[in-house]
Amino acid sequence: MADLNFALKNFDALPDTARVRLPVVQALLSRSASSVWRDVKSGRLPAPVKTGKRSTAWIVGELRQALARAQG
Repeated sequence: MADLNFALKNFDALPDTARVRLPVVQALLSRSASSVWRDVKSGRLPAPVKTGKRSTAWIVGELRQALARAQG
């Protein structure tokens, strides 16, 4: 929970190369996990990268680009 709060409060200060997990993406977009994955499938959000056998994370710079496009 502390990592989530830190990432949300400091999202603008994170480097573009930083990675964030699904709960951060959900909180940024105010969307459910299934909606986030649906957005990835449709191309509205970038695909996450594998960080381990059972974990994925989004690259902050790619998320910022997607958010900027959405605000158009």
